[in-house]
Amino acid sequence: MQWPPLPDYGIIARWPRDGDDFIHPDDHPIATQCFPSERVLRRDSFDGTYYHYSYGKFRFRLKPVMWLKVDYEGIDIGDQVETIGLGLERELFVATVWGIHYVRRKGRMVYRLRRGEQIAPRLYTRDQLKVLTDKETVKEANFEYPSPQWKGDQTDREAFEE
Repeated sequence: MQWPPLPDYGIIARWPRDGDDFIHPDDHPIATQCFPSERVLRRDSFDGTYYHYSYGKFRFRLKPVMWLKVDYEGIDIGDQVETIGLGLERELFVATVWGIHYVRRKGRMVYRLRRGEQIAPRLYTRDQLKVLTDKETVKEANFEYPSPQWKGDQTDREAFEE
């Protein structure tokens, strides 16, 4: 069986009808807080039996279960973002992403923001946010560098190595 490339994102909107045997026994209290819901979960890895999920600081393991995959928009929980103003309608501020939800009827994700200890009263869409968290990664090298070769006589090399 071919497993999907990870990480990927999605929601578990309904409880599977086969009970709760798909939840890792140690993770049952945490997992049941995160779904079924519209929360956008992240599948980080697969260990052969369980997928490892995360939602912010919550981590739990589930056996393969049906879920609705959503397209990643480049924002994760914990990222620092700046709101983008629209005339005088929206207040500009810097905040941390506190929650990500998927609105099925609109087919898009919305973000709940936190400013200090205060939760922003409204939800924001991706086009209303600018990500401030640096997520650059080092790309894999695609150029093979030649090994350095000593150009000179043996006495110069021995003096250099001392």
